[in-house]
Amino acid sequence: MDRPSEIQERLFRFIHTHMSREQRPPSYDEMRRAIGLKSRSNVRYHLDALENLGFLERDRGTARGIRLRVEASADPEVVSVPLSGYIVAGQPVFTATVEEALQLTRDIVPGLGPLFALRVKGDSMKDAHVSDGDIVVLRRQETARNGEMVAVRLTDRDEYTLKHFYRERGKVRLKPANPAYPDILVHPSSVEVQGRVVTVIRQYLS
Repeated sequence: MDRPSEIQERLFRFIHTHMSREQRPPSYDEMRRAIGLKSRSNVRYHLDALENLGFLERDRGTARGIRLRVEASADPEVVSVPLSGYIVAGQPVFTATVEEALQLTRDIVPGLGPLFALRVKGDSMKDAHVSDGDIVVLRRQETARNGEMVAVRLTDRDEYTLKHFYRERGKVRLKPANPAYPDILVHPSSVEVQGRVVTVIRQYLS
C-alpha cells in the first residue's frame, strides 16, 4: 500500500491532535492554516488521499464529517496499532475484542495502516515462524494473493483463523504451515479476508 506524503502525514496528525483536544474535527480553514495550504481545494485533495489510503472516513454531507480509522502517535516514527484480541493458528475459533494499543516503530511496520494486531494461539503456522503467543500485525484488507498469510472469517461458521491463502479451481484453500494440520477447503463465498500479515512480533519465553 502507498504511504501518505509528508503533507498528508502532517494533516493527519493535526486532525488527530485537534480532535483529541477539541473533541471535534477541525474545519477546512483550520486545516488549511495549520498545514500552510493555499486553498480549501488543496485540503480536500489531501483528505481524499488519506481517505483512499484508509486513514479516515468522511461524511461529505456534514461540515466536519471526519472520522479517523488509524491512531496517531506523538512521535512521527511510531505507529499506534490496536491489539484486537486473538486468533487461532489451528482450528478456527471466534476472536475477542480490542485489548490495548501497541506502539511500533516504522522499521517494524514500514508503510502505514490501517493496521491491527492479533495474538496467536496454536501452532498451525509454526513452520512460517509464527508460534503460540506471538503477535501478528496485519494490514486491513479484503483481498489476498496466493501464498499470503491472512486472517480470515469463515462466514458459514462465524469463525476466524490464520492461514496461507490460495485460490484454486473455484475454491479457496486455507493452508497451515504445520503438517499436523489439514488444509481447509471452502467456497470463496464463505471466506472474508480480514487482513494480511505484515509483521510478526515474537514472544520469547524465559
